[in-house]
Amino acid sequence: HDRPTCFLAYTIKGWGTPIAGHKDNHGGLMTKAQMADWQSHMGVPEGQEWEPFAAVPDVEGLREFLDRVPFFAGGTRRHADARLPVPAIEFASEREISTQMAFGKILDLLARGDSALAARIMTTSPDVTGTTGLGPWVNRRKLFARTPLKDAFIEHRIPSTAKWDFTPEGQHVELGIAEMNLFLLLGAAGLAHSLWGKRLIPIGTVYDPFVHRGLDALNYACYQDARFIIVGTPSGVTLAPEGGAHQSVGTPLTGMAQDGLASFEPAFADELAVILEWAFDYLQRDGEGDPDERTWLRDETGGSVYLRLTTKPLEQPGKRVDDAFRQGAIDGAYWLRKPGPNCDVVIAYQGAVADEAIAAAGRIAGARRDVGVLAVTSADRLNAGWTAAQRERARGHPDAQSHVERLLTPLPRHCTLLTVLDGHPGTLGWLGAVAGHRTIAHGVEHFGQTGTIGDLYRHFRIDRDALVGSVSGLTSGRNPG
Repeated sequence: HDRPTCFLAYTIKGWGTPIAGHKDNHGGLMTKAQMADWQSHMGVPEGQEWEPFAAVPDVEGLREFLDRVPFFAGGTRRHADARLPVPAIEFASEREISTQMAFGKILDLLARGDSALAARIMTTSPDVTGTTGLGPWVNRRKLFARTPLKDAFIEHRIPSTAKWDFTPEGQHVELGIAEMNLFLLLGAAGLAHSLWGKRLIPIGTVYDPFVHRGLDALNYACYQDARFIIVGTPSGVTLAPEGGAHQSVGTPLTGMAQDGLASFEPAFADELAVILEWAFDYLQRDGEGDPDERTWLRDETGGSVYLRLTTKPLEQPGKRVDDAFRQGAIDGAYWLRKPGPNCDVVIAYQGAVADEAIAAAGRIAGARRDVGVLAVTSADRLNAGWTAAQRERARGHPDAQSHVERLLTPLPRHCTLLTVLDGHPGTLGWLGAVAGHRTIAHGVEHFGQTGTIGDLYRHFRIDRDALVGSVSGLTSGRNPG
């Protein structure tokens, strides 16, 4: 039959050995005498312990049988698929917009087109499709079902903005509230090119704090080199009215620590567009070459991508097309306001607090010289490039320099770095170690509260007044007004 089959097997640890079923055998070892008796019992001659067919009487017969079984008859079990061309993603908003809304609009633009990439995108979400930006995509590309199903809401004339048509051609898989299932699905779909020879571009969305509900499956998906995009949105205490249960704090650190996952937190729509275009290609890379000496990142090998987004609308900076901005957004940071030669203070921000950082810099600039504003899009990639460059210097490549070192090394030694994000302050607090600058780190360390965005920003001291206050109270020089 064509239905899924599940086998449940009750096993006894160490079956056939002298310590079978013993409660200590998970970390226990057999004695030399026990091992010798067991080896004799299994018929493995001494010296042939590592021979695959040491205890098999008819080796050639077994080889011929294995060659004929369906599992091996089809040849190699590791397949591949051609890389899909990535269409240009041009999205720049002249007005206020949140990164979550921009994400939804970018997917909608792809859904309207007929690119080969869009045809292979598979979205999925654990019961938060409509509140994480996937609505327009699902309305156009429909939901997957083995047989067509009618939308019960339309059938019973119940008003809804969502058009949920279930068809075998659908490109969205709707899940219940089960984040572990989300990452299991992303892991399996993200290996489609390797397992079945057909590439998928899986994109999953989830409220950012609930990334941690599925960490085990996320970790093993990355360990297996599955390729997918996970979008954590909304994020941080910026989701102010919903309280601490829905507000993420530590996920930026998770994004930095997880191997095989490139983590980004853009503030503006054009940053997100640049990062997504890069990500669609990054997912498909499978190289074995040396790290890029410009960043010392392992970009040639590819991997999965984590986007931490927000529902907070921000005024957009206008159309930007220069290469420094585009490359900086991918590499992890760029100067939104370049510091002058006598810079006293640099404010480095990541994500939704961009407006607070920019406003604080404007107030500080009236009293301090050559203030700079560093827009960080990926603390993960900045940190990974920095540590990789240090390893290269230790290995005898003294000229190895990372992107973040090129950004911060020219700053005067007396310059103070003020870092801020809606997340754990440790995410950016390490920046001062790059070139020996004093650093004052602002962020969120405790469970959130319920209130307005302004209330919570003030409570956690990630607002413009707190940033200005840190400059006034913790650095030398004329105090800003």
